[in-house]
Amino acid sequence: MIHYFKIFIILLFLFSCSSKDEERVSILQEKDLELQMIEAYKEGITELEKGDVIYASRKFNEAELLYPQSEWASKAILMSAYAFYSQNYYERSIFELERFISKYPNHKNMDYAYFLLAMNHYENIIDEKKDLEPLLLSKEKFEYIINEYPDTDFAQDAIYKIGLINDILASKEIYLGKYYLKRKKWVAAINRFKTVLSDYETTIYVEEALHRLVETYYKIGLESEAEKYASVLGYNYQSSEWYEQSYKIFNKKYKTNKQIKKEKKSVFDKFKKIFK
Repeated sequence: MIHYFKIFIILLFLFSCSSKDEERVSILQEKDLELQMIEAYKEGITELEKGDVIYASRKFNEAELLYPQSEWASKAILMSAYAFYSQNYYERSIFELERFISKYPNHKNMDYAYFLLAMNHYENIIDEKKDLEPLLLSKEKFEYIINEYPDTDFAQDAIYKIGLINDILASKEIYLGKYYLKRKKWVAAINRFKTVLSDYETTIYVEEALHRLVETYYKIGLESEAEKYASVLGYNYQSSEWYEQSYKIFNKKYKTNKQIKKEKKSVFDKFKKIFK
């Protein structure tokens, strides 16, 4: 019985030693992986500074794969996304950022991730007259930043960017409204101009939208409606050139400042010719 007990103790000791050895090997391997990951990350930074974003992104992805449970893995994804963004590879940057957001939903740098995502969509605007999707997507992301991270610098920048986006969207509505106006599609034109007033009231295109409504309603014989919008234009933007244009619709003999200056110049030119 004692003999068996001694054998049991020896086996227990051997298993214990084996377990500790495996644990030491595991720790060493983990440290080795961490060192490799840091090395890959640093190499990615170096290549990014050189301007080789493709190779830099490859090294960042390598760092993430080497040690995915490390805090550096999430940083590597963000750096990869930034590398692509810095050289206008917007689609690839968006892919990395969406992967980051899905994988690390509670990450401390989530505000930056959403801002960079919004900027990718914003910079991806090629022709806003043909394709509104990048504009609308960037606006959606910027609005999310304002709502979710209102006290950050990113939120302040997002407010500014939304202002620029709204200017573009408002200009498109004016463009389409004028297009319908030329083709005498009165209702479609009116709806476009009213959209500017309701959806983009802080843009510079509100004045023109009011004038176009005056112009359109007057043309179709609804003078009371035309007068209503002329009054709004006059009350808010009396010094505007668009108010002058609207005023001229009701007063055909009225001359704008530009016309008066042109007439004065014409008279002065004639006067000069007399003494030549």
